[in-house]
Amino acid sequence: MHRVRLAVRENVLRSNVITEEHYLPAIEATGRGWVVEVDGRVVGFSIGNADTGNIWALFVDPEHEGRGHGRALHDTMVEWLFSRGLRHLWLGTDPDTRAGRFYRAAGWRYAGKAANGEALYELRNPAMGA
Repeated sequence: MHRVRLAVRENVLRSNVITEEHYLPAIEATGRGWVVEVDGRVVGFSIGNADTGNIWALFVDPEHEGRGHGRALHDTMVEWLFSRGLRHLWLGTDPDTRAGRFYRAAGWRYAGKAANGEALYELRNPAMGA
């Protein structure tokens, strides 16, 4: 998964703050993760936090973009997180990127700018009303 995370062209890690050691707690302690494999190799992954509703990660290897992997990961993750009873989900991403367009097309609402400059997005659980 970290190989995919480091391969992306947008939302590039700017520091070594996130390392391979961060994945297991994010998957096992606070949420769940999903992968897409092609020929036994991870080409995309997503991780959602069931405590906070934060989308911790959703990335697809650039060589495998445009094949529906990101949307499949997104939809599976969102369905699972909402099944945990969360009223809304949130995420931060670099502003003015394809990621923002992807999330808006998936029904997310732009919610403002974070102190670190990231664009914040929110998705409300349709089963819980407005």
